[in-house]
Amino acid sequence: MRQPPTTRSATTSAAVPATCILSIKAIPNASRNAIAGWLGDALKVKVSAPALEGRANEQLCDFLAETLCLPRRAVTVAGGEKSRQKRIQITGLDLPAVRARLDATLGTPIS
Repeated sequence: MRQPPTTRSATTSAAVPATCILSIKAIPNASRNAIAGWLGDALKVKVSAPALEGRANEQLCDFLAETLCLPRRAVTVAGGEKSRQKRIQITGLDLPAVRARLDATLGTPIS
């Protein structure tokens, strides 16, 4: 007699990591990488790389991952690859946790 296939229960499956989308206003060709503050709901981020061949996007993701203490693979461009207004997907943190870490970096409360 054939055995039915086994299934995993919900308690043994891995938890889905938190994910959020952060609006960014990127400022390429800056003198240094820095978080410049908030512009409405968007975070202004300066990167020193030029906006050529995706170099500024790569540096933006690297800088945000380092600033948020996340692995590089956790920060990706979800929209606006060729625009200064970008949507960045962050895996491993929810939006309140991201804002709290950015608040600590900026040194001012984020409303």
